[in-house]
Amino acid sequence: MIRSLYTRVVLIFLVSAIGSTLLAFWLATWAFRDQMNENLQIPLFQFAEDIGRLYEVMPSEQADKFVSEMKQLDSYYIRIYETPEQFQRYGTPASHETTITPDMVQRVFDGEKIRINTNGVTIELIGMSIQTNQGVRAMFIEPVGSATVPFIVKWLLNFSLYALVAGSLVFLGAAAFIVRPIQQLTRATRRIAAGNFDVKLDIRQKGELGELARSFEEMSQDLRQLEEMRRDFVGNVSHEIRSPLTSISGYAQALKHSSLSDEQRSRYLDIIASEANRISRMSDNLLKLSVLESKPLLQRAEIRLDEQIRRVVIALQPQWSIRQIEFDLELPVVEFIADADQLEQVWINMIGNAIKFSPDHGTISITLTERKEQIYVQIADQGVGIKPQDLERVFERFFKADRSRSRQYEGSGIGLAIVRQIVRLHHGKVEVESEYGQGTVFTVTLPREVPRYSDTSIS
Repeated sequence: MIRSLYTRVVLIFLVSAIGSTLLAFWLATWAFRDQMNENLQIPLFQFAEDIGRLYEVMPSEQADKFVSEMKQLDSYYIRIYETPEQFQRYGTPASHETTITPDMVQRVFDGEKIRINTNGVTIELIGMSIQTNQGVRAMFIEPVGSATVPFIVKWLLNFSLYALVAGSLVFLGAAAFIVRPIQQLTRATRRIAAGNFDVKLDIRQKGELGELARSFEEMSQDLRQLEEMRRDFVGNVSHEIRSPLTSISGYAQALKHSSLSDEQRSRYLDIIASEANRISRMSDNLLKLSVLESKPLLQRAEIRLDEQIRRVVIALQPQWSIRQIEFDLELPVVEFIADADQLEQVWINMIGNAIKFSPDHGTISITLTERKEQIYVQIADQGVGIKPQDLERVFERFFKADRSRSRQYEGSGIGLAIVRQIVRLHHGKVEVESEYGQGTVFTVTLPREVPRYSDTSIS
């Protein structure tokens, strides 16, 4: 099997060129065979008519002598029949002499003109009657190899050969010009497969190959970003898991000491259970985010958005009531068709975050508004706020705005990533505004009519 693309392209060209040349030659011959036939007949019939007039004006003996000395006998072979069995020949026949039957001779004696043309182009034999002073004779003239047809055929074949050679040389250079970028892409692909995503192709061509090269470079950059995200993700997961596992391992080792009091044992067991729950929650959130990123179909149902948010606030009462946090709710009646379970997870994560970062005795405001074709849900707290440089990263997985307080505010940093993905699946968007030390406002915007099929992908 020929594996080189360059060799394949050249061979395909040669086969195509040779095949198309032969086909074109055959089609041209077939299309113009009548014209060629007619053009070849003209000089032959004119020569035959000249000999006929010669026999009409001259005695047969003189005419025979004159014909036997004609220079045209180098190109023509003449047979003149006095009877179907007796004839006189002039000139030298070709290597293959055309057979003349008595029936053909009789037909010419009867005044019929005969033309033998077996291959459709060249005339092999013509027969016509001539009038002599000794009566009617049947004359047959056979070309001893037409000079015109071989010349045309030879010229066409030579032209085709030269055109094929010249075209092949030109195409060899053109094929190299075409194949070189593909070879560069192949080498770049191997580098990417080896883990080197810093690929720069020096391909300046326009058209499809140039577009392919640019798309390949963009793909390599995207792959590099994905690889960096993968490494960050693995690093973040390892970091988040290592901390609770270290605590579990440490307190489990401490429980082996018999000198511990019952109170200490109970406290250590509570810490181990808390850290185990922390790992379990992070695992559940990662699984949930993975399912969401696979773009599942939305389970649509008509819901009362205001009632759903109220239910979430009530469900989270144990978290905010103990800290005496108040809620300021502005929730007019809004009916909405969406995935109720997924949308409820949005409010759980966002209101839970607001509670987590709000100070004791603080106030959380939740406002629901509907304008034209958009629904807005705004959740504002009076918490610690977010630094300006961290605002664009709060929706990244495992991102925590203030690492120094990560132990104070428990969480894996996945909740807002889940929020963003669920909102995107509903063709909406989530935005954040914050003033560090003053509080944060999250705004969820949802379209009034969510498309039946979601094709939004996470970035």
